[in-house]
Amino acid sequence: MKFELDGRIVDAEPRPGQCLRTLLYEQGCFAVKKGCDAGDCGACSVRLDGVTVHSCVIPAYRAADRSVTTAAGLGDQERLHPVQRRFLDEAAFQCGFCTAGMVVTAAGLGCGTEAGPDPADLPELFKGNLCRCTGYRPIRAALTEDSPAAPMGTVPSGEGARAGAAVPEQHPAGARVGAPAGPRIVTGREPFTLDVLPEADNPAAPPTAPLHIAVLPSPHPHARILSIDTAAAEALPGVRAVLTYADSPSVPFSTARHEWRTDDPDDTFVLDRTVRFVGQRVAAVVADSMEIASAGCRALRVTYKLLPSVFDPADALAEDAPKLHADKPYSSRIADRTRNVVAELHGGVGDIEDGLAAATRVVRGTWHSPRAQHVHLETHCGIGWLDAEGRLVVRCSTQVPFLVRDELCHVFGLERDRVRIFAARVGGGFGAKQEMLVEDLITLAVLRTGQPVQYEYTRSAEFTGATARHPMRVAVTAGADAGGVLTALAVDVLADAGAYGNHSPGVMYHGVSESIEVYRCANKRVDAVAVYTNNIPSGAFRGYGLGQIIYAVESALDELARELGIDPFDLRRRNVAVPGDPFVGAAPEPGDLVFGSYGLDQCLDLAQRAMLRGNGITSPGPGWSVGEGMALAMIATIPPRGHRSSAVALLGTDGGYEIKVGTAEFGSGTTTVLTQLAATALHTDAARIAVRQSDTDLVEYDTGTFGSTGIVVAGKAAYAAALALKDLLLARAAELAGTAAGDCVLGPDGVWCGDRLIPLAKLAAGGELAAHGEHTGIPRSVSFNVHAFRVAVERATGRVRVLQSVQAADAGTVLNPVQCRGQVEGGVAQAIGTALYEDMRSEHGVVTTRTLRHYHIPQLADLPSTEVYFADTADELGPLGAKSMSESPYNPVAPAMANAIRDAVGVRIYRLPMTADRVWRAMQEGEER
Repeated sequence: MKFELDGRIVDAEPRPGQCLRTLLYEQGCFAVKKGCDAGDCGACSVRLDGVTVHSCVIPAYRAADRSVTTAAGLGDQERLHPVQRRFLDEAAFQCGFCTAGMVVTAAGLGCGTEAGPDPADLPELFKGNLCRCTGYRPIRAALTEDSPAAPMGTVPSGEGARAGAAVPEQHPAGARVGAPAGPRIVTGREPFTLDVLPEADNPAAPPTAPLHIAVLPSPHPHARILSIDTAAAEALPGVRAVLTYADSPSVPFSTARHEWRTDDPDDTFVLDRTVRFVGQRVAAVVADSMEIASAGCRALRVTYKLLPSVFDPADALAEDAPKLHADKPYSSRIADRTRNVVAELHGGVGDIEDGLAAATRVVRGTWHSPRAQHVHLETHCGIGWLDAEGRLVVRCSTQVPFLVRDELCHVFGLERDRVRIFAARVGGGFGAKQEMLVEDLITLAVLRTGQPVQYEYTRSAEFTGATARHPMRVAVTAGADAGGVLTALAVDVLADAGAYGNHSPGVMYHGVSESIEVYRCANKRVDAVAVYTNNIPSGAFRGYGLGQIIYAVESALDELARELGIDPFDLRRRNVAVPGDPFVGAAPEPGDLVFGSYGLDQCLDLAQRAMLRGNGITSPGPGWSVGEGMALAMIATIPPRGHRSSAVALLGTDGGYEIKVGTAEFGSGTTTVLTQLAATALHTDAARIAVRQSDTDLVEYDTGTFGSTGIVVAGKAAYAAALALKDLLLARAAELAGTAAGDCVLGPDGVWCGDRLIPLAKLAAGGELAAHGEHTGIPRSVSFNVHAFRVAVERATGRVRVLQSVQAADAGTVLNPVQCRGQVEGGVAQAIGTALYEDMRSEHGVVTTRTLRHYHIPQLADLPSTEVYFADTADELGPLGAKSMSESPYNPVAPAMANAIRDAVGVRIYRLPMTADRVWRAMQEGEER
């Protein structure tokens, strides 16, 4: 059939049952994205004869003799459509995976023009387009014609907020600099992981069309595989390999990736003969097409021996509970295989009983945080192949290319120089892509077949086969004297690791660290245990355990303030740690964690003043009760025990600058800030800096983009490399001019030696100049966030409406005000989802929440505009005084919401999410525990 695609005629024959999205993809049209393939997310939106549709649910044959327009057809980088220009000007994207679909929907509605829809109708009109990153505020601004470009936060002058502290105003660092990829993102031309066609001479593409992997998932929560009959599958035309536990390397590993691989238990195999959760890989079929591979999976015949299962972590600790990893050796680093304990921590300072005896008031409670899905719109995926030299190459959606490389080498017995791992732009991560979930199976398939192989999770597989946030039960005991000074603080944590222990030790240790260390108290106690169950594995998630613990601790302290009759802001002021205090949780922190700067006092003041001012939004009506609540959070700017990054800055023979780093870009804005840091060091503007990144062939090493380290580790390495390059340029210019380097000044176009300008191209005429920089991530500083809400609760239904949302953040020097504000807004949005809506349900280990329409991540209609305030600090450890600000905004939101609801209705909610029915039930019962 023929149809018009973005102005060109296409002649293609769709396969029976093929949807329009995959047909467009096969034509090299990558402006349509796969976010769900169920019509839920809108990432695949196109205009079909001028009508906006989700191409994933439109049969391909319906495009015959019609016109299809994608974001790429609306405009290009030189001639942007007005809507694309609005999205670019408002920085209305972060990872950008949803943006092309958003732009198409907006253009179809005439947004940003006089003929556009009423702003009040936008929530309804955009309910089919989801964004996980931004919090929608900049998107809403881009959709509204009369909305001015967003200012740097909403901070009134004189209230302690500044951007670019300690950075001269003329320097790129501290300025509003747009993402280098912005024009490509808004036009749908920025390539993500699978946005590539075979090309023999392109090192970023497979040389031939890839084979496809389909996985047979386990239908049982715990079983031993007795046999797998592969004959029927292998006989299917187009099937190239069937992979089972018999083909798997015998080397155990963890899917979690850290600087030290020994941080996580070696309890996982590529394919295991024992399955421990519903959805675990049983076998994989590699075939010419996904349809054939799926048919191959259906042809497999598996015989299982069912084993006892356990789903509640408390039951898993029982003496008679099934032991899920009793077969693992001591070297696997499982804390106690005989009790299903992945990791545990017990410690403290002082004496809790003495502290409670000295308290005027004591609060006790147990709070529950459920499993939560990351919902990065780009699912886990990758393509692997052997290059012309026989090296294994994997292009994958990862936050940690170097750690993936090293673990593949460990599992498959490969040398590092025989493996290349790289990432294009990553469509969201939130910790989920600090796992190795596809690369191991791709590697096995490539090594087995010798051909390029592609593996891509479905959205349902993300719910049933990927990792989720750790469910936790957190019991808190807190006591204070009549003056509100804490005398005792104890937490008891039970975390559900799921079937495998990836990240559970780190999440547990981190969760009970800064959440407790932020408070001074002579008597503290921490008891924490992470337990194996036959649920899906838990993993890294934004906040890395802090969100669950802080929800409990900050709720308890709010209740303590109520019983003492003390303002909750004041209770925190009387008890927070200040410079000079040690960081003490289960034990004093090692000396590498320091107060590089301190803005918590300012954050408390900024948030409280904003709440006192209000925002003019009133209660919806007489049937609603209004309340306010706040909470705070502290987070280390870098994970403990080192986080390494190396960088290269070079001047090419064409006179252009280039920065090479290993860190990935998945919406945190690291790439933009790297250009700003380099431009500042090299006395030029950010547009002259090209960044190449996330490739193990580019630099010596990079631990990865997690723990909010993109700026404070990779940024510091890049800045050091740029400064070193500056010295080389001055030395080269001095040599050419016959003068001292101290008499030379680097400018945007070259080096001035007196009144003589030596152009950059001439400096590199003898060959490119390159300099190196690195950072080890030691020592570490701390960041702070304070969140406050004013909410209205409808007493007849329990429905919660946010009237005012405020976050004050101590980010040190704010290197890019727009992006930093966006990180805060995005973290708040994701946390509001956790607090009010998101509930990943399962029954006897079977995940029943498998689609986006049944898992309520926030839509445009659900979220308020959050006021963002920055403390006036400059960190002595970060690059130009900056601190990290990606994970931390998430952490205080749920307790602030819970405290506001408590203030409104008089009862406390002890379980997330605080859905309308749960709030209503708590009001009826008086209190839910």
